[in-house]
Amino acid sequence: MVAVSSADGSSNEGNPQGRQRDGWSSRTAFILAAIGSAVGLGNLVRFPAEAAANGGGAFVLFYIFCILLIGLPVLLSETLIGRYGQSSATISVRRMAEASKASRYWEGLAGLGVLGSFMILAFYCVIGGWVLYYIGLFLGDIFTSGVTGGALTGMSAEAIAAIFPALLENGLMLTGLDIAFVAITLYFVARGVAGGIEIVAVWLMPAFFTLLLGITIYGAFSGAFAESLVYLFTFDFSKLTGSVMLAAVGQAFFSLSLGMAGMITYGSYVSRDVNLAGTSAIIAASDTAVALIAGLCIFPIVLAAGLSTEGGLGLMFNTLPHAFQSMPGGSVIGLLFFIMVGFAALTSSVALMEVPTAWAREKFKTPRAPTAIAIAGLAMALGAASAYSFSALSDFHPLDFIPLFAGETVFETLDSVTAKLFMPIGAILTSIFVGWIAERHLIDMQTGLTGGMHQFWRFLVRWLCPMVLSLILIVGIFPSVVGG
Repeated sequence: MVAVSSADGSSNEGNPQGRQRDGWSSRTAFILAAIGSAVGLGNLVRFPAEAAANGGGAFVLFYIFCILLIGLPVLLSETLIGRYGQSSATISVRRMAEASKASRYWEGLAGLGVLGSFMILAFYCVIGGWVLYYIGLFLGDIFTSGVTGGALTGMSAEAIAAIFPALLENGLMLTGLDIAFVAITLYFVARGVAGGIEIVAVWLMPAFFTLLLGITIYGAFSGAFAESLVYLFTFDFSKLTGSVMLAAVGQAFFSLSLGMAGMITYGSYVSRDVNLAGTSAIIAASDTAVALIAGLCIFPIVLAAGLSTEGGLGLMFNTLPHAFQSMPGGSVIGLLFFIMVGFAALTSSVALMEVPTAWAREKFKTPRAPTAIAIAGLAMALGAASAYSFSALSDFHPLDFIPLFAGETVFETLDSVTAKLFMPIGAILTSIFVGWIAERHLIDMQTGLTGGMHQFWRFLVRWLCPMVLSLILIVGIFPSVVGG
């Protein structure tokens, strides 16, 4: 198919049969979809635990600093590439490269993100399956025990603690749950941007925020809210060591889902009249707000029950079910909590599936629905291997020959490869491409920034972002580089 250039230098290459490209119906829809892409389990579990363990308010303050100086500039860079290209991530980068008289092979930076998004989708939907299981668990508890008492009535602490390990050992059930979650994700992706992905964002994100605020208010009155405030926001600068500051940078970077072509893809559906700087700021601020509120949602419940606040998935799937047991109406609160988590997981998985679907659709000129089904099928297959990583395939280490990934299961390898390599490399290349390779007039007319703010953004993208992201990459490969 011959590429036809438009007035701004872009082309319609990759638009199958010359059809009008799908897009967001409004700026609000794009913002909600992008927030949904960024908000996930890392906001709900990892950030509050990291903040509490690493200096409280000092960590939070440095984290916000990192969002402003690292996360936001890269986020804006990715969305403007997508809007310029108006196509899949790889074609969008190629169009900007060709218009800048640079090598078309720069599209490899987006290709890395496309592959990374698919790999994350494969194991992320396994976690989404866990959420479905716990929704069913608390729903069943309501039917058997009512809504007034605590959750999981009659079960001992040991029995509750055994639920999650028993689930992980049941590879067949995990695979079934994974398939169910992928199928739900597929339903919305196959329906297109306006008819599916946007519906998820417009309906589920407001519902997510309502549930988050509702459970937080509940915890404020029935949990250890004051203690949680002290726990999370006491400023202890003595804990803000080099390794902790680097952890804050990494959390800010990963929280916004950068370096995986998602924001390039979503940006490609944005109309030309949207101010990208303003919308990027709203997305980053909302993502940060969710992380902060999540701590005030979870910790009052956990601390009131006298349980450990140690982070990780164990906090969500082991500690919280135990905490809900001692709460009035704990079964209902537990159900609403995991529905809320399910909403966050679904909006993220939809974004993850859309990235390779958009790429494959425009690469092979295929209709959306069959393309999404093919991507979903591949994700299910790789997801099954991830699901069995906790049981039958626990001794299978696919990259055992590489020291960095030695001893890791399929699930752990997918997580490590994307987090330690693909995402930081993709973000570094994006910063270099936008800051040094792309023609300035292609960039400057799109940012929505003017004067000193625009020059400051260019400085961050050209210098600070590549250097700091390179440090994240180095430390991911060589963890001993930064000590406590």
